[in-house]
Amino acid sequence: MKIAFIGTYPPRKCGIGTFTNNLVKAIHVNTNNKKITDTAMVIAINENGNKYDYPEEVKHIIRQNHQRDYVNAARIINYSDAGVCVLEHEFGIFGGDDGVFILPLLHRLEVPLIVTFHTVLKDPTYTQRSIVQEIGKKAARIVVMSRRAVDFLEEIYQISREKIVLIEHGVPEFEKISREVAKEKHGIKNRKVLLTFGLLSRNKGIETVINALPPVVEKHPNLLYIVLGATHPSVYKHSGDEYRNYLKRLVKSLGLEKNVFFNHEFVTENKLFEYLTASDIYITPYLSEAQITSGTLSYAVGAGCAVVSTPYWHAQELLDNGRGRLFGFKNSDELSGILLELLDDEHKMEALRKKAFEYGQKIRWPKIGKQYLYLAEYVFDNWEKETEPDKLAIDISLMPSYNLAHIKRLTDDTGIVQHAKYGIPNLKEGYCVDDNSRALIMALMAWRQNKDKEALSLIPVYLSFIHYMQRENGNFRNFLSFSRQFLDEYGSDDSFGRTIWALGYLIRFAPNDAFKQIGRDIFFKSIPHFDHIKSIRGAANTIIGISYYLKDSPNDEGMVAAMKKLCEKLTQAYHQTASDDWHWFEDEMTYDNAILPLSLFTAYEVTGIEEYYQIAMKTTRFLESIVFRSGYLIPVGNQGWYQRGGKAPEFDQQSIDVMAMILLYYQVFQITKEKSYIEKMFTSYLWFLGENSLRLPLFDHETMGCCDGLESQGINRNQGAESTLAYWISHLTVLAAQEKEHIFENLS
Repeated sequence: MKIAFIGTYPPRKCGIGTFTNNLVKAIHVNTNNKKITDTAMVIAINENGNKYDYPEEVKHIIRQNHQRDYVNAARIINYSDAGVCVLEHEFGIFGGDDGVFILPLLHRLEVPLIVTFHTVLKDPTYTQRSIVQEIGKKAARIVVMSRRAVDFLEEIYQISREKIVLIEHGVPEFEKISREVAKEKHGIKNRKVLLTFGLLSRNKGIETVINALPPVVEKHPNLLYIVLGATHPSVYKHSGDEYRNYLKRLVKSLGLEKNVFFNHEFVTENKLFEYLTASDIYITPYLSEAQITSGTLSYAVGAGCAVVSTPYWHAQELLDNGRGRLFGFKNSDELSGILLELLDDEHKMEALRKKAFEYGQKIRWPKIGKQYLYLAEYVFDNWEKETEPDKLAIDISLMPSYNLAHIKRLTDDTGIVQHAKYGIPNLKEGYCVDDNSRALIMALMAWRQNKDKEALSLIPVYLSFIHYMQRENGNFRNFLSFSRQFLDEYGSDDSFGRTIWALGYLIRFAPNDAFKQIGRDIFFKSIPHFDHIKSIRGAANTIIGISYYLKDSPNDEGMVAAMKKLCEKLTQAYHQTASDDWHWFEDEMTYDNAILPLSLFTAYEVTGIEEYYQIAMKTTRFLESIVFRSGYLIPVGNQGWYQRGGKAPEFDQQSIDVMAMILLYYQVFQITKEKSYIEKMFTSYLWFLGENSLRLPLFDHETMGCCDGLESQGINRNQGAESTLAYWISHLTVLAAQEKEHIFENLS
């Protein structure tokens, strides 16, 4: 069985690359394959602009920040003869926010996936946690290298323990040489040698060791501390050798120039083993406990070194049972004491070396490779490709619990605040009638479905805001500052139409007569402005509002005529623009697209005019051919819109476009009674929960808000009113569909 590996790879200088290369070779030696290409195909991750002379097993290259490369890689793996894919995961090596670009690749894989997590964070960001959870859903098995990582994945990321496998970090098989020979080879004969190895960066804590040396050097003047390794490439890119120069100045200030040596090499494994063998004591002085895996520590134990370390997580486990010594973070005095104790007693050092070497025998790469091979074979033999779910079912278990906490957080006694910084209301941006109209619809829906008294208490707040924003001539302003200063004379056609939608919905579903009557007052005062609407989206929103009004007052012929006049704007726009390959109202698709056919469907429901239905159906099918081209919803992005004859931009995707699709499909279902539209509605809804281009959820289960958009590098973490209201209106619409008995019976 061939295995596809995804990760960095030599000759790129990267610890993950070294690990991937060792794992490939370790699995290969446990097979009967003569050529490594019969065992493995490697998908190598490149930094932007860098090129490498890769070995023959590298079959494809992903440029870190090129999204299309990831999709192409999935296709290459699927079309290959690989039976399993193994991903080496580290946040920093993939493109997008926290490496989010890897998710679309994994989602497209048609072979079982094994993931090795090289980092498992105790305090992840929202995006980091979401990425790990999404990987956890896709992976058949997850490999970690420490017991603590198992606990973290289960407790913090809610990944089933049954999916998690503990396989320790491998160490190479090296030819054993004596310490004296190794020292002589590197010109350090007759020196007591301390060694720290790894790519240099400030979190390594080298200064802790240097500050510990003066009392040790006083007793052991022949001591030499070797700091082996180049500056970390990303550190060097931004800061150069600033940290190394700081350490050199510290060495000089302490008079240790003859006792500290900086070797800038990115050394080969053979040369590293020589240095490990030559060292009397190996030290990892990291500054934080939050390191779940350390390859350098594993190498030191595997080489049989006497190891002294700070108690970061991996060190606590690997150096347990007398395999090493621990000292406190940044505690140079404690380290001095341990070094003096060991250097003064060769028997104690030898005892540490013996226990480390014995343990290292268990984690040699061939043995680790055999464990991975057995795991891959088990996964291949037992993995069943996920069957397609019942596409007509609304799976309520996938939906978050109803909770308006963030809506209430954004709402004060004036109205709902437009924007947020993450989950905190951004009062600087004030309010708008757009969002308060959406909020009124949402609160009315929540009251209708849940009889939520908190939602009922919000209705007068939003209704009062709309009333306050209406001018004497019946039109509406849109923007209001936090200090309640008007910021415009009149709003847009869109904001006017959305307000009429909310008022029509209120008239149809008011929880009491007082609300209904003030809604009618505001609604009728605005009617003269129906004739002044120029934009087709403004007309569409107004049509939807009128349709709700007419369901309450079906005999109002004047309002029917007003609605027909607005519908004519859409039908004329369609006839002037449409062609055999372009069934749309304009020469471009922009925002809130589904509102246009939705409005004609609502008008058809009230009037029965066949033309409205035919145009609405044609444009709905055309729209879904654009936004469902990959099997899940990809709304037209705001990065340039979709120009006729051009290409639909994928990002930035907005929540209101998703809400509009959900409302559209629900309306089409109510007219046609075709249950496939319920499936499409629920598929659209799942965009909020991670069924999207980046496989990241926009709904935040902690705040109960919704992130503002899906961008090319990740998600916009701000959780403003528009996106959060779009989510909750969508949520309540899906529940309304599920509650219809005749739907649910036929979906079981």
